[in-house]
Amino acid sequence: MSDLPKIDLPRIDLRSDTVTQPTPRMRQAMAQAVVGDDVYGEDPTVNELQQETAELLGFEAGLFMPSGSMTNQVALAVHTTRGQEVICAEGSHIYEWELGMMAAFSGVVPRFVPAPGGVPDPEGVRRAVRRSIHQSPSGLISLENTHNKAGGTVLPLDVIAGIREVADQEGLPLHLDGARLMNAAAAQHVPARRIAQYFDSVSLCLSKGLGAPVGSVLVGSRRLIGQAHRYRKMLGGGMRQAGILAAAGLIALREGPAHLPEDHRRARELADTLVGAGYDVDLSTVQTNIVYATIPDAQAKVDGWAAQGLLASALDIDRVRFVLHFQIDDELLERAKELVAGGE
Repeated sequence: MSDLPKIDLPRIDLRSDTVTQPTPRMRQAMAQAVVGDDVYGEDPTVNELQQETAELLGFEAGLFMPSGSMTNQVALAVHTTRGQEVICAEGSHIYEWELGMMAAFSGVVPRFVPAPGGVPDPEGVRRAVRRSIHQSPSGLISLENTHNKAGGTVLPLDVIAGIREVADQEGLPLHLDGARLMNAAAAQHVPARRIAQYFDSVSLCLSKGLGAPVGSVLVGSRRLIGQAHRYRKMLGGGMRQAGILAAAGLIALREGPAHLPEDHRRARELADTLVGAGYDVDLSTVQTNIVYATIPDAQAKVDGWAAQGLLASALDIDRVRFVLHFQIDDELLERAKELVAGGE
């Protein structure tokens, strides 16, 4: 049974953009999907999703998996060998929210670099590279775009290019946790492949801002994706007739990006309302669909809002996260703004 309070008011769920329900078009596509055994590579709908995602982002091949955590960890396993370090920004999802899998599965550890506002400095990345026989050697650089823990911030293209230059000079692969890559592309008004071109592999989540019910795609070279198949199998990610899920993913990939600018607009409106209500919000970080607010006794405040139909996430004793998505329209946004501003 759910722990959520019973309420009669419409539920405004801003805990994450993963809470969306499949659209009617997704449900129809899922019901009509042509399927096969994907572990044998014989599911035509999965194959279509993998190839379309790869082409969209400028890569040779893709691999569909149940989650972004799996696509990230498979990428780390392919790129590294045991005992190496993964250079990543402070607060990166691959460390903070993936339960130590880089160590447990791949036998690698993180080397953090400072990332004010979620943006690491290329020189800081260069300084993090380790070559001494007395230290764990660097095996991979991993970036996150948008950076979730910083509030959905976008990596500037010149910063990514600078880190790509460091990777090339140091002979290191560069991976992108692009769970919300399409949000970054929408915010920068560029095609997603303009961002993805700097990376050796990219993980794209279909079940966050794009609205699919399940799944992420890892893209890279044919060789890398061939190796990734083995690790996906080791992690239990072979889903057999997965075309039922991939069909919804195709709708999300094709139609989801169009609504992202509206999600971003609504996030900014909510952030402005929070500031007006006296809460501390770093508006410079509200670049996409995520808003972080400093709110004393955060859990109590979140519980109070939940009783009125507004759901948010208390991620610390004084830190609350709100995430906008396509199933929050302007009417629901206005109700959310009323509640955070102190209305009943």
